[in-house]
Amino acid sequence: MYRTHTCGELRLTHKGEQVTLAGWIQRIRNLGGMTFIDLRDRYGITQLTVNEDSPADVKAIAHTLGREFVIQVAGTVMERSSKNAKMPTGDIEIAISTCRILNAADTPPFTIEDESDGGEDLRARFRYLDLRRNPLQSALKLRHRMAQEVRKYLDSQHFLEIETPFLIKSTPEGARDFVVPSRMNQGEFYALPQSPQTFKQLLMVSGYDRYFQIVRCFRDEDLRADRQPEFTQIDCEMAFVEREDILQTFEELAKYLFKNVLDVEFTDAFPRMSYADAMQYYGSDKPDIRFDMRIAEVTDVVKGKNFAVFDDAEYTGGICVQNCAGYTRKQLDELTEWVKRPQVGAKGLVYIRWTDEGLKSSVDKFYTPDDLTRIAARHGAKQGDLILLLCGEKKKTQEALGTLRIEMGTRLGLRKSGTFAPLWVYDFPLLEWDNETQRFYAMHHPFTSPKPEDLEKFNSNDKNLLAQVNANAYDFVLNGTEIGGGSIRIHDSKVQQRMFEVLGFSPEEANYKFGFIINAFKYGAPPHGGIAFGFDRWCALFGGQETIRDFIAFPKNNAGRDVMLDAPSKIDEAQLKELGLKV
Repeated sequence: MYRTHTCGELRLTHKGEQVTLAGWIQRIRNLGGMTFIDLRDRYGITQLTVNEDSPADVKAIAHTLGREFVIQVAGTVMERSSKNAKMPTGDIEIAISTCRILNAADTPPFTIEDESDGGEDLRARFRYLDLRRNPLQSALKLRHRMAQEVRKYLDSQHFLEIETPFLIKSTPEGARDFVVPSRMNQGEFYALPQSPQTFKQLLMVSGYDRYFQIVRCFRDEDLRADRQPEFTQIDCEMAFVEREDILQTFEELAKYLFKNVLDVEFTDAFPRMSYADAMQYYGSDKPDIRFDMRIAEVTDVVKGKNFAVFDDAEYTGGICVQNCAGYTRKQLDELTEWVKRPQVGAKGLVYIRWTDEGLKSSVDKFYTPDDLTRIAARHGAKQGDLILLLCGEKKKTQEALGTLRIEMGTRLGLRKSGTFAPLWVYDFPLLEWDNETQRFYAMHHPFTSPKPEDLEKFNSNDKNLLAQVNANAYDFVLNGTEIGGGSIRIHDSKVQQRMFEVLGFSPEEANYKFGFIINAFKYGAPPHGGIAFGFDRWCALFGGQETIRDFIAFPKNNAGRDVMLDAPSKIDEAQLKELGLKV
């Protein structure tokens, strides 16, 4: 056998035992008559020693070793004279009696250490080396643990894990599909699934009333820290349920994961918030409620005071930043420039400082002390606080204030890692109007049910009434990140056909793209609903990170490329000819 023990399990209780280890050389320290070798595998590091009394062949081999060599050693477990309390194996070392090089290694392009000297691009090119580092190994161990715990919980709740196809029909409604040409049906294409949405609904029609899958999904969309072209979701569906059944079932899943993975216990129910309140008070449909700093509207207070910027604006609102009245003019000018960035989109910033001298504003000449007092009262401000105001079109200004709120929370250290604030957000708009195409789009997807009390509006042809229809949908938010989203689905074929009509599909187009599910509903579809959680995002948040990349073994970069494989890449003419394609 190559090893009797791993490099992370030996302790003083093994003292005097003959053992065999195998792994990679982390580092070598040659101190003249004594050589220390740190041997690493995914379980830990064990110190090996070569000294004057070691066999001649061992000493000879030791002089040829380098970092990341793969070796096998046998020897005796000894108590270390100089113990290392930072290492689990720090009380022992192995006096080597035999050493065999299993594979020599070139010097790696960066150090395989917790804090590497390799840049992100370099480490991505050599991902198989980067994966040897502790932070990534810990991330993937966490991912594995979470996957196992998800399966345990859902199995205990009688969910069946059922696989669905990866080669499906393209239905470009939402994100862009990745398409796959068919060799046997030239000129026709499969699509990779953005989610198993229709299949899990068909499973409900088929009588499998509790389904789940930890499934790979694909979306051809622009990338960011928490988004990849291929990602994993915990996909779930239940039949004979209402919204409350879904929320309770998956709130218990979240609590189970917090307890069994992080040893964090939630005894109270998670807070809930409507979409309208989330936008009004936080400027985001995924608010971070680890800190307060709510948005307050002051449109009625600031209008009609001859300050054209506020007078002409549809909406004016602000946030109160506690204990920041001491911000200097330089700091406030920097903040003003920050809100003008395209990512925020504001045209400027008005501030009010409550100092020892009273309320002072950047627009003092337009507003009386009484006006400023009313604005401060609306924000719940006190002496020592700073109020930041933005104005413009209502939704855009609320979103800009939400972005500013997150930035100030980050700058002030209010978004603390290791603190978790879960939240359910519900009652999203069902439809979104697009001025460019002059049509409605589904806010979630076209299978989301309108709320029962909004069915009359849903069946009207009044654009304003349709815009007021709420979806029977819900999101699970954690620390300002959307972790999961779902809805009660449409299960009536007439309601489903009406949805396609509202979205601008002709009957023929709807039947071509979705006829299979419309027809399935005619054969006894039960009321059903579900949710899908972004597994990569959930892992990253549990791991205390905002980027998901370290929690995926082989991720893509921000351009959607795998720089290790150099993919995507061109294919040769013979392959193109087989597929009936020309480039």
